[in-house]
Amino acid sequence: MNPIYLDHSATTPVRSEVLEAMHPYFMEIYGNASSFHTFGQKAKKALEDSREKVAEVLGALPEEIVFTSGGTEATNMAVKGALQGNLEKGNQIITSSIEHHATLHTCQYLERRGYEVTYLPVDRWGRLDPEDVEKALTDKTVLISVMHANNEVGTIQPLEEIGTMARSRGVLVHTDAVQSVGKITVDVNELKVDFLSLSAHKFYGPKGVGVLYVRKGVPFDALFQGGHHEWSRRPGTENIPAIVGLGRAIELAAEEMDEVSTRERALRDRLWSAIEAGIEDSYMNGHPIDRIPPILNVSFDFVDGESVILNLDLSGIAVSTGSACTSGDLEPSHVLLAMGIPPRRSQGAVRFSLGRETTQEEIDYTAAVLTETISRLRSMSPAYADRKRR
Repeated sequence: MNPIYLDHSATTPVRSEVLEAMHPYFMEIYGNASSFHTFGQKAKKALEDSREKVAEVLGALPEEIVFTSGGTEATNMAVKGALQGNLEKGNQIITSSIEHHATLHTCQYLERRGYEVTYLPVDRWGRLDPEDVEKALTDKTVLISVMHANNEVGTIQPLEEIGTMARSRGVLVHTDAVQSVGKITVDVNELKVDFLSLSAHKFYGPKGVGVLYVRKGVPFDALFQGGHHEWSRRPGTENIPAIVGLGRAIELAAEEMDEVSTRERALRDRLWSAIEAGIEDSYMNGHPIDRIPPILNVSFDFVDGESVILNLDLSGIAVSTGSACTSGDLEPSHVLLAMGIPPRRSQGAVRFSLGRETTQEEIDYTAAVLTETISRLRSMSPAYADRKRR
């Protein structure tokens, strides 16, 4: 069996079609998109073509699309830019306790500088209650930042309801849609958001490029100062090859979304059925229905998640314990803890995230290896031995 990659929520390989689209912009069409000569104008056309592709997929206007270095930069720009652009309104941010660290650490940074941040709880499925959002709103609330789909358990948040409520109160909404774009339909008007972050490498585009959607007319201050690029919202010479790759990747993802999502959902459910039938004391984390198709997060009692992924890796299977951005952290997942999952069970969690080329054969092999691995690790666990003796 060839190596099996089940960590697509961490990153994805660049598609051959995407690499092919990018190639000319490294050595042939290499002009600066701000230059007026032919070299520059060819680059400018590629830039605007990609902007139109992104806008079409998101239901946005091209002028609402700002290219960034990725999702983390886009989120920083949205949260800080919204607050700085609305100083006269107030200083409160509302977010959830299960956000990606791009949001949480930005909010913590702002807290240390005098801003008020309200961190709302989630239920056992990882879902935010819109009523809790409404109760948290004050006359000083400027921004609500809630991710669309969670990066560890895949749960989808009720953004449309939150957005409707926020709009009636004149409050701005940002969503981290890094995990949902390319996997499910994401329309900024249906979701009623004012800012949206995405990253190309989550849907088979290159790393180091992303997008911030900024609704037209929304007060917003640039995070960086410099040139006039991206309508002065994000200065710096645009990375044309990467932006072209993002445009092609999101175009392909949108075209194939229904087919790929159906396959991924079926394979994900097949894997869970095998785990549930073959491994006792295993628990699926996340909403059973309202979650993105590729992610399956499972806790295994009496084992450590890090040990599971290391053993699977020795068998040629790549998975993770959660967010790639916290892979060096031995603490239990803040997402799982916020969902009320006990620390020990949280430490036994493993995230499987499928991709467009994942096969049934790979899923069945993974289930078989996983069953043997859990059994072997538990045989060395005193806690498991005590349980069996009771």
